[in-house]
Amino acid sequence: MASKTGFDYAPQAAHSEKVVAPGDYKFATAFLDHGHIYGQVNGLLEAGAELACVYDPDPEKVAKFLESHPDTPVADSFEAVLTDPEIKLVAAAAIPNRRADIGIQVMDAGKDYFTDKCPFTTMAQLEAVKAKVTETGRRYMVYFSERLHVESAVKATELVQGGAIGDVVQVINLAPHRLSKDSRPDWFWDKEQYGGIITDIGSHQCDQLLALTGSTDAKIKCARVANFSNPDHPEFEDFGEVSYTMSSGASGYYRLDWFTPDASPVWGDGRTFVVGTKGTLEIRKYWDPAQPGDPRDRIYLVNEDGTQLIECADKVGFPFFGAMILDLINGTEKAMTQAHIFKSAEISLRAQEMADAAG
Repeated sequence: MASKTGFDYAPQAAHSEKVVAPGDYKFATAFLDHGHIYGQVNGLLEAGAELACVYDPDPEKVAKFLESHPDTPVADSFEAVLTDPEIKLVAAAAIPNRRADIGIQVMDAGKDYFTDKCPFTTMAQLEAVKAKVTETGRRYMVYFSERLHVESAVKATELVQGGAIGDVVQVINLAPHRLSKDSRPDWFWDKEQYGGIITDIGSHQCDQLLALTGSTDAKIKCARVANFSNPDHPEFEDFGEVSYTMSSGASGYYRLDWFTPDASPVWGDGRTFVVGTKGTLEIRKYWDPAQPGDPRDRIYLVNEDGTQLIECADKVGFPFFGAMILDLINGTEKAMTQAHIFKSAEISLRAQEMADAAG
């Protein structure tokens, strides 16, 4: 069953393939401000990478991390991480508005960077990182977990890109989240630090829209944010929605919210609907309401061949992590291109700007 709170979502693969031998590819983890770091680390370890050390200025965060990874060496400074020649990659989940600066430090040190989403909170950060990638030749990778760390989303992407429903006409993403209000740190409510709901959660959705429609860009038609239910945190946005016309010609829409009911067994009933010229597909990522057992990671596919329920849980795995490691070693871009990452961030940031300008 998916976790009750999205911030501690950290899947483990039932079957995984190690793409490197023990000790051949070492990474560090640092800045443990968001619980997604556990999913990032799980994926890298399952692909065969070796965790060389952990760093955070807060010893309590390090102590909590060591509960899951007790044998991990603790670095006494971030400088020690940056100057270790054996460390090839730094995986981090810092406060969102600090992620770009940390990534620049990592790339300046000759290492690749793997950050939690959202990768940036401002367009200026995006442009600075673009320049640094060009200057250093290092990679700025992003953990878009809603597509990369969900087996049904992995399988659905394969099906859609393989032509199972013809040419994609429209993609709709519904992305509800549980607020877990008492568990959130102070930065979570500060818009300068978290960037806004479209910048934050919407970066996931932009990644999916581009991937599922085969697009390289998008035009924003409308964007809206609101605070419906949290007047005690006036800078917080608990609802957002955006409509795009993708460069492929397809329509793209997503809804974001923090209104998952307490009775839900999962942190959000995330769904994706894809309409094609020869069929339709629905992804039920974390839950299928009122179904017995653990009905997650399902795809409903209807096309010219018939109607299928495709069960993906514990069957598909998470190939992104191994593919990313091999890309970083070989200089290829099979897991995800740098251009895709930057464009996903750009169209979420621009949509946030549009919504903010509308008041």
